[in-house]
Amino acid sequence: MADKKTLVVRQTGSQIRRPKDQAATLKGLGLGRIGKERELEDTPAVRGMIRKVAHMVEIVEK
Repeated sequence: MADKKTLVVRQTGSQIRRPKDQAATLKGLGLGRIGKERELEDTPAVRGMIRKVAHMVEIVEK
């Protein structure tokens, strides 16, 4: 069985003064502080969440 692809996502921007849905999306990704990283499965749902808060996160190359 093939290994599942993953993405490492790092929060680079603050959720302060952002719409509540964007703050909730960050929480759903497991983020909440600038500099925090999470390794997430590469699925269309996760890609959509990243796209929604793309101005506050970056995908890290590992």
